[in-house]
Amino acid sequence: MKRTKPAAVVRPASSFDVATVIKAAQTTPNLTVAARGNGHSINGQAMANKGLVIDMRAMGGDHVVVSAEESYADVSGGALWEEVLKRCVLGYGLAPRSWTDYLGLTVGGTLSNAGVSGQSFRYGPQTSNVTELEVVTGRGDTVICSPFLHSDLFFSVLGGLGQFGVITRARIPLQKAPDMVRWIRLVYSEFDEFTRDAEYLVRQPKEDSFDYVEGFVFVNSDDPINGWPSVTLDSDQWFNPDFLPPNSGSVLYCLELALHFHHHHPSHVDSEVERKMEALKYVEGLRFSVDLSYMDFLLRVKKVEQQATASGIWEAPHPWLNLFVSKRDIADFDRTVFKKILKGGIGGPMLVYPLLRSRWDSRTSVVIPEGEIFYLVALLRFTPPYPSGPPVTELVDENKEIVRHCTKKGYDFKLYLPHYKTQHEWKQHFGSQWPQFAERKSMFDPMAILAPGQNIFSRTHKSSQLL
Repeated sequence: MKRTKPAAVVRPASSFDVATVIKAAQTTPNLTVAARGNGHSINGQAMANKGLVIDMRAMGGDHVVVSAEESYADVSGGALWEEVLKRCVLGYGLAPRSWTDYLGLTVGGTLSNAGVSGQSFRYGPQTSNVTELEVVTGRGDTVICSPFLHSDLFFSVLGGLGQFGVITRARIPLQKAPDMVRWIRLVYSEFDEFTRDAEYLVRQPKEDSFDYVEGFVFVNSDDPINGWPSVTLDSDQWFNPDFLPPNSGSVLYCLELALHFHHHHPSHVDSEVERKMEALKYVEGLRFSVDLSYMDFLLRVKKVEQQATASGIWEAPHPWLNLFVSKRDIADFDRTVFKKILKGGIGGPMLVYPLLRSRWDSRTSVVIPEGEIFYLVALLRFTPPYPSGPPVTELVDENKEIVRHCTKKGYDFKLYLPHYKTQHEWKQHFGSQWPQFAERKSMFDPMAILAPGQNIFSRTHKSSQLL
């Protein structure tokens, strides 16, 4: 989708190397520097046209140091979350609290955006679950920061889209990892019932809710990719459409839950699940569950990646669209986007689930809608490469149509993993937080050397020119 050639790719062995690269760029009139994680940016955000790309994976997997006594892991910014998972769980029986669905992403990459999954309703995004960072700023300074030490840099970098510094190390708090997970999917025919139950669960105290709450939209048909078969969790399970109410619409909804447990308490799980699901109004007969190890549950999307790689779909362009939409506007979004624009599916998951604003630290650079409850909407397209599938421009245009609709209707929404082409659009995105964002840029990267692929600031020699 995007093609840009850098002047060079640098593979650092340490934060010293990262600082050396940035300081070298400072001596030139126009050289820029982009930190690249595992290459999952959608719109070229990790590119530097004729600049320097730092391949953070070179500082990756071997740099996960666990302190079991103090329950934290010191992790390289270039380590993948799946490497953190394996090291912490297999080595120490410990795990971070907050994850992403797909773990083939770097720690520095997700912390530069937010890092959201089904645990975020309880613990907040990954940006709310880090206690210390080592950052190389756009000035070339290597700084250890935390909420109590150089806190302005710490909160700037979290969700900062790579604009203020390169995360070379993060300290992640750990907790005892469960052995097993009861993975549950419940089907709903009505969006209001689906959202009511989802919001009920994310607001319950820990002892009365699940450890993971997500949801998705699927097509009311036997389409093997977009329809009923996409809901079952095991090959011996069958989605019986006879259970659906006769007035069911073109799309249906699935609430996805998970409950952690340990090997020595399996009998306890059934009664716990029933108690916690007692108030839920899902379609009777359309409930699916499976027990699997904690590792297998967290690596569930890895299997999807392997299947998509085997079929060639993984390597094909798949322009994903991620949004945060306010509770106020989510029902109208459903009526227009899910039920009309996307009623035939997108060849991959259409996630929608509630998050709680109070779990997000307002001091970071992340912007989210107003109100305590807002929704993540993730349109994760997977289509065969053209001409077997639609041309990628068609998919991008459909994404743009959805964003235009949200803007035209005056929804309170924000792009997650945002991409804009002009500073004016970025100012609209950040809203009242823009002055602080621009001030932080002039403080930590006054020459606008870092993350040029975001198209927020232009490379300059004087910090005053940024504003």
